[in-house]
Amino acid sequence: MSAEPALLEVEDLVVRYPIHRGLVGSATRRPRRSVHAVEGVSLSLRRGEMLALVGESGCGKTTTAQAVLRLVDPVSGSIRFDGRNLVPLGARELRPLRRRIQVVYQDPYESLDPRFRVRAAVEEPLLIHRLGGSKAERAARVREALVRVELSPPELYLDRYPHELSGGQRQRVAIAAALVLEPEVLVADEPVSMLDVSVRAGVLNVLDGLREQGLAILMITHDLSTAVRFAQRIAVMYLGRIVEEGPAAAVVGNPQHPYTKALLSVVPRRDPRDRTRPQILRGETPDAVAIPSGCRFHPRCPVAIERCSHEDPPLAQPTSAEEGHRAACLLLPSATDS
Repeated sequence: MSAEPALLEVEDLVVRYPIHRGLVGSATRRPRRSVHAVEGVSLSLRRGEMLALVGESGCGKTTTAQAVLRLVDPVSGSIRFDGRNLVPLGARELRPLRRRIQVVYQDPYESLDPRFRVRAAVEEPLLIHRLGGSKAERAARVREALVRVELSPPELYLDRYPHELSGGQRQRVAIAAALVLEPEVLVADEPVSMLDVSVRAGVLNVLDGLREQGLAILMITHDLSTAVRFAQRIAVMYLGRIVEEGPAAAVVGNPQHPYTKALLSVVPRRDPRDRTRPQILRGETPDAVAIPSGCRFHPRCPVAIERCSHEDPPLAQPTSAEEGHRAACLLLPSATDS
């Protein structure tokens, strides 16, 4: 897999949301401020690979996904899909590329029109992109998409409304509506967080099966246990930055960054005899408008030193990690040092 070129490459992505000063702020010439949602994120995704972007709420995961989809405009950086930079493209140029990068949202009931039957909901993307040929050909593609997400036989679901489906079935319909366009990249934004525990595995198994068929999946999640089970690589995000990334087994089995260790300490263990003390981080996540100087994690880090408050560490491979496993921490001796 490593020899294959990346299908999606994001480099030094920066997304900021300006804060309006209002009448008083404009009159007093108050400095303009912005929410630093994403700061210098780089990642890559290959065909047949699932990359899990993990982190607590508000760290910038969803904004990263929206920027990849060009639903928000980045301040700087590049987003290369199949070798083409999407950032400078306008709406007309993006239109034929949008069907190749599809999204599945967190809440399936909100993403499906309650007035549409399943048949119409899955067929609508074909009509928007003017694909599928005749009505009979579109109907065949709708049935095929439902079968791929394990809603079989499709005749049982075609004429149902969203409120007549379970949560898991609604999410499968949302996935089918994305798959009907035969995309190459699927962005799954917390695809199972709104579902009961009993049906989460079924939906995740569907996504894993699609990945095995060659689909590239960027999964946004806060659940490390889900990430290690289904993803090939994990990128851990904190306050707009990726602080650790690497093969899923390496990140979970040999975590390098203190933030990753804190996240893993609260993941329930399969063996009840394997007990670890949860590491509760002190304080709250800093304001994204006023990012701390130096390492942005240092105000909450249990092992921070004075140097951390004024020096921002880059992602580098520690000597204690395998190749391809990188972390951003000043206390880790890097393989490039010496």
